[in-house]
Amino acid sequence: MNEQSDLWNQDLAPATPAQRIWTWKSFSALWIGMVACIPTYMLASGLISSGLSPAQAILLVFAGNVIVLIPMLLTGAMGTAYGIPFPVLLRSSFGPRGAQLAALARALVACGWFGINSWIGGSAIYGVVNLLTHDALAGAVLPLLGINAGQALCFGIFWAVHIYFIQHGTESIRWLESLSAPFLLAMGLVLLGWAYSQAHGFGDMLHAPSAFVGAKADQFWPTIAASLTAMVGFWATLALNICDFTRFARSQKDQVLGQSIGLPLPMALFSFIGVAVTSATIVIFGKPIWQPVDLAAHLGGFGAVVALVVICLCTLTVNMAANVVSPSYDFSNLAPKHISFRGGGYITAAIGLLIFPWRLMETAGTYIFSWLVGYSALLGPIAGIMIADYYILRRRRLVIEDLFRHGGRYDGAHGWNIRGLIALAVGIAPNVPGFLHSVALVPAVAPIWDTIFTGAWFVGFFLAALVYVLLSGGTERGT
Repeated sequence: MNEQSDLWNQDLAPATPAQRIWTWKSFSALWIGMVACIPTYMLASGLISSGLSPAQAILLVFAGNVIVLIPMLLTGAMGTAYGIPFPVLLRSSFGPRGAQLAALARALVACGWFGINSWIGGSAIYGVVNLLTHDALAGAVLPLLGINAGQALCFGIFWAVHIYFIQHGTESIRWLESLSAPFLLAMGLVLLGWAYSQAHGFGDMLHAPSAFVGAKADQFWPTIAASLTAMVGFWATLALNICDFTRFARSQKDQVLGQSIGLPLPMALFSFIGVAVTSATIVIFGKPIWQPVDLAAHLGGFGAVVALVVICLCTLTVNMAANVVSPSYDFSNLAPKHISFRGGGYITAAIGLLIFPWRLMETAGTYIFSWLVGYSALLGPIAGIMIADYYILRRRRLVIEDLFRHGGRYDGAHGWNIRGLIALAVGIAPNVPGFLHSVALVPAVAPIWDTIFTGAWFVGFFLAALVYVLLSGGTERGT
């Protein structure tokens, strides 16, 4: 291969046959490990609060994940076919330099989520330890940090666990997900059985009707549309870089079967567990408890310890797979000669630490989450361009050597594919007014912009893909 040092290193190079050991069970375990997280447990609660019935909410979770499974399988097939990670695949549609820009956008949002999830895991440790020791870790707030020493210690411990897995690479992550998936699934079912036994049923919440009746009936379908977009946006990041994992698949059958088993049904199952257990807590404790950390505090004793282990393991598995692997490759792609996958992981962990995620969550709250969720308006167009380039223009044929050298067929204008950049800008543009309004940077916009933003991922995906194909002349460029 005629690779060049500023575009190639061993981590970015095509996976060797010896590295292709991920089976369908590996991918199922990967997804169950990511799905079994606090946001999934609480996912249906937001839909129920918008007026949907529990049954409608759970069905919507399932439907949204069936939809997002489609681009997941399409981008996953790219990784399996050529054994290369997300930032290298981007070079085909954006050029070597343009790919760095697109990959960096994906990396930065992952760094934000890495920090936030690390703080959530550390907070779980802090809360349950204080519960069991009568506030032994409580103390005065430290200057500059804005948290006390106990909180800093718990955050540091949970953050350091990630460093171990970063140091040992993707194979250690496969091991973590494979080991934790059956345990997390079993614990979810145990929690469901406990709630049913203690409440002698699941309570009345589970049977609550939809609020969209009578005068509110006309709000049903707009709510469904916005909620469906949110469900797709939940895994919009992985829809881009699932090829970082599928590059190690034994076959296309393994990645297709594994992802199909591991994503839609487990998402619906864990959302159902969240709704059913919360419904039962009304009977058991006299109030609904949606937050798993709060539920652990109410359990007390040994139950609280088990809950702590489950919460930390849930947070660790989703953080490693969703928020470490992709930015590690993305940062490595910026300077392959100097930054390995492991080095990219250390950069991710450092940024996640230095952003002081507890300050973000305290001072910005919904704003920060709106900002991060708004990235679906960017990630949708990138996914649309990637898929259009590979399946429509290249007809699934790539010349691997040219992805790792300058002056090849993917180089564009000095490393920039102008068509890809224009399509990206056009795909993002319609969502900008609604995004600015959603984060309160502008006081008001025309209702049409808010409506468009409710479908941000879909609008960006299809518009960018269409513009890219039209600019490229719809011709095959892969051979």
